[in-house]
Amino acid sequence: MNASRARSRLGAAVLLCSAALLSGCTGSGSGSGAKADATTTQAAVPAAANDLQDDYRKVIEDVLPSVVQIQAGNDLGSGVVYDGRGHVVTNAHVVGDGRTFRVTTANSEEELSARLVYSYPEQDLAVIKLDRSPDGLKAARFGDSAKVEVGQIVLAMGSPLGLSSSVTQGIVSATGRTVTESRSGGGTGATIGNMVQTSAAINPGNSGGALVNLDSEVIGIPTLAATDPGLGDSAAPGIGFAIPASMVRTIADQIIEDGRVTDSGRAALGITARTVVDAEYRAVGVDVVEVREDGAADRAGIRPDDIIVRLGDAEITTITSLTEALAAEKPGERTTVTYTRDGRERTVDVTLGEQ
Repeated sequence: MNASRARSRLGAAVLLCSAALLSGCTGSGSGSGAKADATTTQAAVPAAANDLQDDYRKVIEDVLPSVVQIQAGNDLGSGVVYDGRGHVVTNAHVVGDGRTFRVTTANSEEELSARLVYSYPEQDLAVIKLDRSPDGLKAARFGDSAKVEVGQIVLAMGSPLGLSSSVTQGIVSATGRTVTESRSGGGTGATIGNMVQTSAAINPGNSGGALVNLDSEVIGIPTLAATDPGLGDSAAPGIGFAIPASMVRTIADQIIEDGRVTDSGRAALGITARTVVDAEYRAVGVDVVEVREDGAADRAGIRPDDIIVRLGDAEITTITSLTEALAAEKPGERTTVTYTRDGRERTVDVTLGEQ
C-alpha cells in the first residue's frame, strides 16, 4: 500500500468517528442503532491502525536489506546500496580520511571489504564500493525530492550507536532547510541547502543511512541532528536533517561515472573571504580577500577589500551567512550583491558561478 492509501484509510476512520458523534448529538436513531454505529466505528479504528502497521512492515522488508553498516577505523556509520555493482552511498563524515572499510549488510553478519571511490565533503556525500558483491545484494530505490511534503510519514534506517538495522519513525517536519554542520564531533563543516527536516530520531551512527517514505523510496540520507546550545550542545530531540534524494543521485552518479564531482550544482561568487568585525567585535560583513579571475564576482566588478553585506535579500555578516545564502541559490541564477567600498555602499547584479 502506498502512503496516499494509508492516509485515506485513516481519514475514513476519522470520518466514521465524526459521523457517530454527530448522530449522537442530534439524537437521531434508536438506542440499538446508536450501539451499532459505535461498534462499527470501534472496529474501523484498529483496522486502519493495522493497515498502517502493515505498511511499516512492508517498507522495512523492502528497504532494510539495502541499508548497511560501515566501519571506518574505530567509527561506525551507515550506508545505502546504490546499485547492483556494489556501490554504496554514505556521508563524507562517515568515511572521514579512510580509504578502506568493513561493511556489514542487513541480512548477514559477514564483514565485506570496501574501498573509497570518492568523498565530497562540500556536500557531505561519499561513495564506496564493495570489493565483492554478495548474492542477493539489493539496491535501494530513490524517490523524487520534489514530491516530498510536510506531514509525510517516514522511517529512518541505519545503525544508531552501533545498533545495526535499527528503524525509527516520524514525519517530514519541513523541507528546504539550509543547515551548516559543526566541525566538532567529526562533521565536515559543510553548508547544505534544501535539506529535509524530520522528527524521526537521528542518532550517531544513523548518518549515511536511509530516510524512507511509505512507497519504499529513499527520500534522503540522514546526516545530522540539531543541537541545543542551551543544553550544552546536546542533541535536540526530534530535529534531524537529511540530504535530499535528488542531490544524492546527482553527486553519486557523477562519482560513479567520472570518479569525482564534475558539476556540484552549488552556487559560488568565486572569492576567498573572511568575516569582518567592528570595534565591539560584532560580525558586520565579509571582506573579499581574493577574487578568482573571470568568476562571478570578477565579472560583476567586485574587488579585494570590498566588504559584502547583502546577497539578494539575505543580510551577510559572516562567512557562514554568506555560505548559507549561496546554498539557497543555483549556478547561473542572477541576484544582487551589496558591498561597501571606501565607506560607500554599492549594489551590483551578479550571475552566480559554480563552486
